[in-house]
Amino acid sequence: MANAPFKTNPTLTAIAIAYMNNEFIADRVLPRVPVGAREFKWTKFNTEDRFTIPDTLVGRKGQPNVVEFGGTEEAGFVQDYGLEDHIPQQDLDNATNSNFDPRGNAVELLSEIIALDREKRVATMVQNKNNYAHKETLSGTDLWDDPASKPLVTLTDALETPIKRPNIMITSRKVAVALRRNQSIVKAFNGTISDDGLVPLSFVKELLEIDEILVGAAYYNSARPGHEMQLERIWGNHCSLIYRNPTARPNRGVTFGMTAEHGQRVSGTRQDANIGLRGGEAIRVGESVDELIICNDVAYHLESVISG
Repeated sequence: MANAPFKTNPTLTAIAIAYMNNEFIADRVLPRVPVGAREFKWTKFNTEDRFTIPDTLVGRKGQPNVVEFGGTEEAGFVQDYGLEDHIPQQDLDNATNSNFDPRGNAVELLSEIIALDREKRVATMVQNKNNYAHKETLSGTDLWDDPASKPLVTLTDALETPIKRPNIMITSRKVAVALRRNQSIVKAFNGTISDDGLVPLSFVKELLEIDEILVGAAYYNSARPGHEMQLERIWGNHCSLIYRNPTARPNRGVTFGMTAEHGQRVSGTRQDANIGLRGGEAIRVGESVDELIICNDVAYHLESVISG
């Protein structure tokens, strides 16, 4: 059986594009925006240009003042992220008379691992305090799982600090539960009748006057290959408040971050005579993306908001 070049398969590509794990929030934290080429330019705007007030008075025969909006043009380059799964011809033959689709199953599993890797990359960027102009680390009675803490005060102060008010809150499930259990939050929900319970996140969202609270719940195996599995949370004990602009593009609009995407996720197959005795098919899934932090002035990062 001769090897053939990798060929994109529309059916498998459709499966890869449609795949979605609801536990992953990366696409809502750093939304995907299309770019026309693998290499692209994005603009880091000068903050002062948007807040400096020029003389706007125009004389009867005068000309309006001319202003220039500056910025730094940065170079971007999408990276390819992909995986393969090898299916022996025997498995393909056995599936002919069954409802099981080994190719589609492989695409779904590969898509999930690729998405998990992206979730980890985005979480690492968003939880890195060095990517923020505004940040603080909580401790002592300010920690949200401390009975004396007042997280609403911390959050509202943080929301009013950046030059543009954040509209999205990003945190882990563990932190979200601690926030919903916080005595001051519960009292606000129950009208001081009780300080015990679990407050809906929708109530917290309304109190903070933000558009969305994103809760990361995914796990990953941090052990090296060959060692016993060690599951860890991808999203840690932190809370990030960001301004997300859905209309922003690499060279237009202010937003905390985005993901440049060249083309769509693709999938296809190639014949491989080296799989088992009778050969088989290699199933490949991949995408070309680049995660970017565009403006660190429109966000606030709260480090270690709960203990342990």
